[in-house]
Amino acid sequence: MTETVAPASLLTGRLILFSYFQLLDLLTTVGFLIHGVQEGNPVVRFALRAAPSPLVGLILVKIVAIGIGYYCWRLRREALLTRINVLFGALISWNLVALIIGSLQVIER
Repeated sequence: MTETVAPASLLTGRLILFSYFQLLDLLTTVGFLIHGVQEGNPVVRFALRAAPSPLVGLILVKIVAIGIGYYCWRLRREALLTRINVLFGALISWNLVALIIGSLQVIER
């Protein structure tokens, strides 16, 4: 499959969106951890345990993720950044719904 080359501004917008999604994923993950929910991703779970603190491990994972996004941006991988952004948009939406439902269950008790 060949990938069309997008204008630099479009690619830059996708990298910014990817970085923003990483921040939102970090925040929803912290929300889950505060509520006692374990991380589902085994790589992130390892980083949470191996780092001096879970927050440091999570931040390091997100720095690596942003580095990978930057690498895709430099290679002008428009379709890949788009697919990853759709995936993270869905993941963050799922996380927020799960946090809201979990919070409602705590309120009802």
